[in-house]
Amino acid sequence: MASLLRQRFIEDLRIRHYADRTVDSYVRCAAKFAEFFQSSPERMGPEDVREYQKHLITKKVSRSTFAQTTSALRFLYGVTLKRKDLVEWIPYGRRETRLPVVLSQKELGKFFEAVENLKYRTVLMTQYGCGLRLGEALSLKVTDVDSQRMMIRVEQGKGRKDRYVELPPSLLEALRNYWKVYHPKRWLFASSEGDHPIHQSAVQRGCKEARLRAGLTKPVTTHTMRHCYGTHQLEAGKDLRTIQLRLGHSSLHTTALYLHVAAGAENTSSKAVDLLARVQANNGKR
Repeated sequence: MASLLRQRFIEDLRIRHYADRTVDSYVRCAAKFAEFFQSSPERMGPEDVREYQKHLITKKVSRSTFAQTTSALRFLYGVTLKRKDLVEWIPYGRRETRLPVVLSQKELGKFFEAVENLKYRTVLMTQYGCGLRLGEALSLKVTDVDSQRMMIRVEQGKGRKDRYVELPPSLLEALRNYWKVYHPKRWLFASSEGDHPIHQSAVQRGCKEARLRAGLTKPVTTHTMRHCYGTHQLEAGKDLRTIQLRLGHSSLHTTALYLHVAAGAENTSSKAVDLLARVQANNGKR
């Protein structure tokens, strides 16, 4: 993709406040499209886009990669190249619905015990205790933890939205124990240099190793912590709308997915539930 078009594409994305990771992904998708035809997108039309989508299907790329490529090309042609007539000819693929993998509280207790690195363990416990995405947890600053109001401020989460989540007492205790060891200054989960958060891949690697160490047969990723939060809150009687707000879902339909996973719910309530305390109790640690 020509440098001028690339720069314009990036500027258009940033003007609309797309996240840095999304900008990088969209640019990469558009570049691969141009590389496939050895031509600039400016000189291509709907048949070329269709041919490229067929190519992606033949390569058996994941549905998420196909969807991301489609979104990138729709933005490129609809916004940057101002070819709105072409956008309607770039169809999204049919989305599949998959239920998330959820660990029981006993399994979570075994998992947390198997995370040997205190920093990684505290990140994962924060994800589970508050229902945070990994990027949101790693972006936390020390000042985001409000122990007086028992809240955590999530700044510019997915969709560039701020929100507050409850801080469970057991997580506050875990964070205080963590602070005694690392004494973070700005970033709560800082790198060894201290000037930026630790990288996501480090926590993801620690998560993978802990799963094997704990002897869990279910697939476990950092995002599993968030799925466990949503499901366990529902099982504990938290109402769906409150869970939606805490998770930062833009649609209640997304949160409702946990209704298909939850084993059963207690009486519906908006009262805060300290899930981490339950996990520790089930694991014999209080």
